[in-house]
Amino acid sequence: MPPEDLSPADSPPDSVPAAAPAGAPVPVDTIIAGAVVVTMDDDRRVLRDGAVAIAGDTIAAVGPTAEILAGYRAAETVDGRRFVLTPGLVNTHIHITGEPLTRGYVPDDTPFEENVFAWLCPLYAAYNEPEERLSGQLAALEMLRSGTTSFLEAGTIRFLDAVVDGLAETGIRGRVGRWTWDLPPEPDVYRQNTDDAIKGLVDELDRFASAADGRIAAWPILVGHNTCSDELWQAAAGLARERGTGLSFHMSPAEVDPAYFLATYGRRPMEHLADLGVLGDNVILTHAVHVDDAEIDLLARTGTSVAHCPTTALKVSYGVTRIGRFPEMAARGVNVAIGTDGNNASNYSDLMRATYLVAGLFKDGRQDPTMFPAEEAFAMATVGGARGLGLADEIGVLAPGRRADLVAHDTDRPEWRPLLNVANQLVWSADGRGVHSVWVDGRRVVENYHHTVIDEEALYAAAQAAGEAITARSGLPAKSRWTLV
Repeated sequence: MPPEDLSPADSPPDSVPAAAPAGAPVPVDTIIAGAVVVTMDDDRRVLRDGAVAIAGDTIAAVGPTAEILAGYRAAETVDGRRFVLTPGLVNTHIHITGEPLTRGYVPDDTPFEENVFAWLCPLYAAYNEPEERLSGQLAALEMLRSGTTSFLEAGTIRFLDAVVDGLAETGIRGRVGRWTWDLPPEPDVYRQNTDDAIKGLVDELDRFASAADGRIAAWPILVGHNTCSDELWQAAAGLARERGTGLSFHMSPAEVDPAYFLATYGRRPMEHLADLGVLGDNVILTHAVHVDDAEIDLLARTGTSVAHCPTTALKVSYGVTRIGRFPEMAARGVNVAIGTDGNNASNYSDLMRATYLVAGLFKDGRQDPTMFPAEEAFAMATVGGARGLGLADEIGVLAPGRRADLVAHDTDRPEWRPLLNVANQLVWSADGRGVHSVWVDGRRVVENYHHTVIDEEALYAAAQAAGEAITARSGLPAKSRWTLV
């Protein structure tokens, strides 16, 4: 293994202790020892024979195995010699309700407006409360088992109490909220006037400022696009600032959004939102494929983050490789993170697969192999995601004092051998199927490829039955070109 990739640092920074604590070993709950530890710290240190000590929900120490074992005494020591340890991945845009139980039902040849209004909205509206709870758990299970420990919901939730209850059982970290708009009159179950929409935002922020020991919390989450009045935009932004939360919404995946804003307000979406005081460093907006230079400058100037959903952009034909400006955003300092979106636009919730696309799309689109190298793409899935969720000081990096959100990638698999360059392996070779174990807040929620609490077999059976019931209830036709007999 090349020393520049997989060796302990000669002069470690503060995040990697240079020596064990003096005196008796410090008691901790867990030590994972002997692993290749990808810290994602400011120096991007990778420890060839590294260890992580966990005390409660927090990382107590990161360093060479010999030093950690000498300085700390654990109730449980995990043999990490087969693992690459990384921070938990952060999915900054995923529909955990509305789509997981109808995965793949929408034909893959539908353009944007048909996809959203003819298919997705009716499917979202067909869910009942138990189905939304089940949907959230299925999405959380897929994320955890593929290495995502934190997520930002896209806002399709109607039954927030049930969904939060189900998420708490899985142990995942997330930011959630009801799908909020005030302009379109349909689907009927989502219809809201401006006053109702704002009251709903206040209510969810009051009730879910913190749940599941702080892992789950509500944000104002708007549908975005052309569905919100100026009054709702400003109210949501004001609530986010007042309550110290983030704000999220969809914008400009296709030309329909800029066209609407230009026709209605005489300026492009980011210009209008900036004038309303919506953009800011607590905002992460999704897609932003159809943006111009002035809009990129506004995103950079206001500190607004962007959730890039590469699979959706490909499948729904947004034109991302032709007109997408994500390299320009990154070059101007915009924080670009990664999302997987919904299960009828991306179909999977494995952020490692999406990270692979981020690393590759613009290499080909620009015919420039320097676009988004593996190291930068993986940082977008960890450090960038943490920043987008307003948790840059808590997650995304393996360092003392951070939350103990870790992923153990199993290198005793064909796609992981030989291991010569860990960044290339993480982005170009591996995917979430190689995730052996996952810790969130120091609790091991995935072990030996399975969730430690959820009855997976029962959940899969329930998901199959629910998916068939929802699609039948929606009245939408089955459009598979293959005949099921």
